[in-house]
Order: sequence, then C-alpha cells, then structure tokens
Amino acid sequence: MAAAGALHAVWSVSPWPLATRAEFAAVVVGVEEGRLPSAPATLAVAGLLGAGAWFVATAARPAHPLASSRLVRTGLWTVSGVLTVRGLGGLLVSGLGLGEAPAEFQRWDLALYSPLCVTLGGLAGYLAVRTRPRRTRA
Repeated sequence: MAAAGALHAVWSVSPWPLATRAEFAAVVVGVEEGRLPSAPATLAVAGLLGAGAWFVATAARPAHPLASSRLVRTGLWTVSGVLTVRGLGGLLVSGLGLGEAPAEFQRWDLALYSPLCVTLGGLAGYLAVRTRPRRTRA
C-alpha cells in the first residue's frame, strides 16, 4: 500500500510510467484526459493509502503498543472494506463490460488493479482479525 501511495503522489504531477496524460487517463484511470481527478484529489488518495500502510505495518508488529488498539483495528477494517469493495466492483464492472472504460483499462483492471485490491483488502482483514484483543476468562 505504501508503494501504491507513492505512485499516486507521483501521478499527481506526472503520467509516469506512461508518456502522456491522455494515455495515462485511458490505461490507469479508465477515463478521458479531461476527466482525470485533480492533483489534490490524487494526493488525498496517496495520503489515505499511506495511512492504510501505517495501519498494516503497526498491526503486523504484535509488540507495538498500538497493534491491537481500537484505532488500528478500525483502520484495518476500513482499509479491508474499501479495498475489497473496489476490487470486487472492478472485477464485476470490467469483467462484464458494464462501464464505459477503455478496453486497455479493463484489461489492466482484470489482470492487476482489481485482484491487487482484493488481495490487499483480504490481508488487511486477516490482520484485523488477528490483532483483536483476546478475551480473558474470569
């Protein structure tokens, strides 16, 4: 997630690794160039992905004092839900050709974007379950 956040930060100012904004819009975002999200919106996504990466990194270290805190667990469930919905929605929309996205975007959405979101969402959910406080018996 940290790498995806870094990519979004780069994308707020550059179409890298593609040559033009038009190509980037079609392949990565699935829209026409004029409908690309603004730089601030893209930076907001970068920040949210960075926060999600922090939740995951914190929960993955059981000795961390916040690993099983309500804040981290809530963050993990949020990350899990958002990424899983994005991934499953993308598989459905691109797989059935329901949107108006270019074929190149749909191909990448089915091959990489959506499966990656489902995987990351599932792993975040796993961490959320694994880090819940254990109940003690009285």
